[in-house]
Amino acid sequence: MGNGTHIISGRAKTAGVMGWPIGHSKSPALHNFWLRQHHIDGAYVPMAVKPEHLTQALRALSAQGFAGVNLTVPHKEAATTIVDEISDVAKKIGAINTIFVLPDGRLRGTNTDAFGFIENLKQGFTGFNAAAGPAVVLGAGGAARAVCVALIDAGCREVRVINRTLARGEALAKSLGAKIKTLPWQNLATAMKDAALLVNATSLGMTGQPPLDIDLSSLPKTAVVTDLVYAPLDTALLVAGRERGNPTVDGLGMLLYQAQAGFEGWFGVKPSVTPELRQHLLSLG
Repeated sequence: MGNGTHIISGRAKTAGVMGWPIGHSKSPALHNFWLRQHHIDGAYVPMAVKPEHLTQALRALSAQGFAGVNLTVPHKEAATTIVDEISDVAKKIGAINTIFVLPDGRLRGTNTDAFGFIENLKQGFTGFNAAAGPAVVLGAGGAARAVCVALIDAGCREVRVINRTLARGEALAKSLGAKIKTLPWQNLATAMKDAALLVNATSLGMTGQPPLDIDLSSLPKTAVVTDLVYAPLDTALLVAGRERGNPTVDGLGMLLYQAQAGFEGWFGVKPSVTPELRQHLLSLG
């Protein structure tokens, strides 16, 4: 449960997470762990908000005294047209996952997924360097877009996006620039030949989803293999990478690191990502 007590008084600072549905979100467990750990008078609550009510719900945050919220599926893209200010990284990603209510009541939206992704790689593989070579990213949805922005901003010179629907990958490349190359799924083996990083940014391999069935034989054994899926934590991709000697990084850390900036902005303390926190979230199943 984390060290410390959890105080909620009439002066408590409040934040939360909006999604539809919201029951799957680990964010309340994560932020309330930190609130207990730091003895903060505050609360972080799940908020089930239907898509058609998003504008109304966000506009009500200031009146209700909220410090801000996280956004999850399906609200991340829609919020970009609702907030009053949007950060450069959120503009590039085309999605918002963190909102701060400013002192004058206006809403500032940002996206911390790119930071969370890179920080998790750095912590999971000491010496990670985005400029070490080409990156191969599986998928072309919102998560893949955040990964591409993160890698380019961190110095990666070429990101190869592999997606079942080529047009989706091409649309992503067109909006993010020349460093993004799009390739059809059947070219995956060739794309991996000189790669320094392989990222699964699809939901394949997640509990309840179809498996991610790929052959890693053309991937250099020096390449880092990472999976954004963290349920299960040890995905088939990570197992396959580890068995052939590739360094691997699981996806849970991305969730933890992306949460730091929001917590600090709402509650005034920069929290740490610790083994105890990881264990707490894993124990919840």
